[in-house]
Amino acid sequence: MPGPCGQAPHPPLPTWQHGGVTAATHSSLFPQVPDSADAVLDGLDPEQREVATALHGPVCVLAGAGTGKTRAITHRIAYGVRAGILQPASVLAVTFTNRAAGEMRGRLRQLGAGGVQARTFHSAALRQLQYFWPKAVGGDLPRLVERKIQLVAEAAARCRVRLDRNELRDVTGEIEWAKVTQTVPGDYPAAAAKSGRDAPRDAAEISQIYAMYEQLKRDRAVIDFEDVLLLTVGILQDRHDIADHVRSQYQHFVVDEYQDVSPLQQRLLELWLGDRPNLCVVGDASQTIYSFTGATPDHLLNFRTKHPDATVVKLVRDYRSTPQVVHLANGLLSQARGRAAEHRLELVSQREPGPEPLYTEYTDEPAEAEGTARRIRDLIAAGVPAGEIAVLYRINAQSEVYEQALADAGVPYQLRGAERFFERQEVRKAIAGLRSAARFGDNDPLLDDVVDLPSQTRAVLSGNGWTTQPPAGSGAVRDQWESLAALVRLAEDFAKTRPTATLSDLVAELDERAAAQHAPAVQGVTLASLHSAKGLEWDAVFLVGLTEGMMPITYAKTDEQVEEERRLLYVGVTRARLHLVLSWALSRSPGGRASRRPSRFLNGLRPGSSTPGSRGASAPRGGSGAGAGTGGPAKRKRRSSALCRVCGKTLTDAGEVKLMRCEDCPSDMDEALYERLRDWRAGQARELGQPAYCVFTDKTLMAIAEAAPGEAGELAVIAGVGARKLERFGADVLALCAGQGLGGADEED
Repeated sequence: MPGPCGQAPHPPLPTWQHGGVTAATHSSLFPQVPDSADAVLDGLDPEQREVATALHGPVCVLAGAGTGKTRAITHRIAYGVRAGILQPASVLAVTFTNRAAGEMRGRLRQLGAGGVQARTFHSAALRQLQYFWPKAVGGDLPRLVERKIQLVAEAAARCRVRLDRNELRDVTGEIEWAKVTQTVPGDYPAAAAKSGRDAPRDAAEISQIYAMYEQLKRDRAVIDFEDVLLLTVGILQDRHDIADHVRSQYQHFVVDEYQDVSPLQQRLLELWLGDRPNLCVVGDASQTIYSFTGATPDHLLNFRTKHPDATVVKLVRDYRSTPQVVHLANGLLSQARGRAAEHRLELVSQREPGPEPLYTEYTDEPAEAEGTARRIRDLIAAGVPAGEIAVLYRINAQSEVYEQALADAGVPYQLRGAERFFERQEVRKAIAGLRSAARFGDNDPLLDDVVDLPSQTRAVLSGNGWTTQPPAGSGAVRDQWESLAALVRLAEDFAKTRPTATLSDLVAELDERAAAQHAPAVQGVTLASLHSAKGLEWDAVFLVGLTEGMMPITYAKTDEQVEEERRLLYVGVTRARLHLVLSWALSRSPGGRASRRPSRFLNGLRPGSSTPGSRGASAPRGGSGAGAGTGGPAKRKRRSSALCRVCGKTLTDAGEVKLMRCEDCPSDMDEALYERLRDWRAGQARELGQPAYCVFTDKTLMAIAEAAPGEAGELAVIAGVGARKLERFGADVLALCAGQGLGGADEED
């Protein structure tokens, strides 16, 4: 019989035993609605089927990354509805983001279970509060303030505490944490100390601002998002008739990402549930990465203690990642410590084998970014869509060098969860300050005693919040400092390549970089922090900057904070379906001292590293990369020594290796050739519509002018040339080195 619109009917869904299980993310956009309750179960694996048919009593689903947890719980709800066991209006499914709630509602409709409520905690509570407020309190519900930061600013001013923009964001975050952990203003200092929080200001000051903020809200009859939960909890606790009304409406509850619930959300869930057992929770303690917001895995870990009769199902079949990626993820968690680690899940990949994860060590951060961009370009050329590739880093300030490298390589990209580097307010303000100093520096007392470019930059940016030492803890203040520190490092690197550069030259360079990265938004490679990558997946993932001090981050001091950093890296690893590259740089900038060490989390996993402690991780089965990272044997090849072409001394410094001479040895650079190369480069940049450094950097031009290559082979070995640029620009450069015009005639003629 023909299907809708005269189309051929869909073939029946294959069963799990016949290989019908597929990753939910690759399902059809318009799947056929199952024709019966039993058909809802088709295609589920045994553990997912166990979840779907466990419709009574408390149920705890421990679901590893990529194991189809959303598939399992949506099929559970749909099976119960289609079998007549659950009434759609009696089910409340709760998750943490509007995106996840919308996805759940869509899947339920596709399974023939429309009418089920799938909401965030705040959305569900707000609906109840709006409905019951006139009965419980009287009048209209107070206006909801969507952005509390203005009120916090006013509260601080009334307390005579001056906060800059970033401190304001951090203090606002502390107030939010206090409220979701049900901490009143007077108890904040003790609670913050007990939790080991790095408060952005003195705890007593924050307590005072918090109290004034609450007073201002009362005076103006407004509430914030945390109040939505607090007031709903208060009404349900005080008014048993209203609590009974809610419980008569909702009989069955499903909570996704249960490892991320806060104490306040847990209290609300308990009031919704009452003394009934119809609760299904889904989570993975190994993916707890938001404890700084008040989230805790304790409720998930204590579930079986609180509900001794609970049905517990473990989902460990990983449909997302290859065996090679899963092997690394398991090895990473095998080194973990603490309570969450005791409940880790050993994943089992259900996919065909793929390439081994690659471990790549670079000399410096720009080399790491350039190497990453080259690999990405190769993947795109091999058919991997740019939208299926991601570069993940620990903090947003790391994005700039990757934005630059991808722009230089002509690879489109998009940022997730953060503004582009040059669009950030603190960066725009800092560049404006540098521009002003470049124009009117003679009248700026900050610049009286400094002469070199890096010192001038540091002096100017000190007025914007940059200090020689980073601020304690995390948050907006630390994020701002990292952005300014990135500008300082850029100025230092710029001065090394152009020793005579001025502030005006630096501002021009920054303008060029900003212009190159402000192209219209396109579908491209995703640049994202590890936190903002949670819940997403790509065919290829590059985990970059994996050094001590960044992973784990410097301000992770306690054992539990370090373990959360390990879980964050685990989340990053498990975002990859097929290709996974892990990289780090031994120094920050070219020519810098190679003092960095790879992340301790890679010990026992990357080739050549020892396993920490007595409970070591099993080593990966090959697949390492070094330097440019092309793969190969487990042991890194020993590089041949580079010798100074002036004195013959062995070179060890990366910057000296690029120039093929000691820093102290005299330069035999042909100044006239260097200027000809710069003029030629400017013309090429104008013709291509790109910044000059996209053709060749100043350091590369300097190396060319010193070497004066006479043939393509000699030009190719110069750092920064490469095969692509050799093919594109080689003839012109060799002609200039030979003293010829680009038309072939001798320049003197």
